[in-house]
Amino acid sequence: MIGHVAGLSARRRMESVQKQAQAQQAQARASAKTDPMQEIAKSGDLKSKGLLTEEEFHKMKANVLAKM
Repeated sequence: MIGHVAGLSARRRMESVQKQAQAQQAQARASAKTDPMQEIAKSGDLKSKGLLTEEEFHKMKANVLAKM
């Protein structure tokens, strides 16, 4: 039972992190005047804080570079 509760808590934290990352992505897309390097730096900061996975970071970086 305790393991189940801990698993749910971890899942909720992960979902929260993913929502924050999605909000960050939406904000980055909405801000057309943002310097691409700043967007990549922000994504890197989120990754270093553990809010993005390596894969999510690379996807965001690729999206930013594709817009250039």
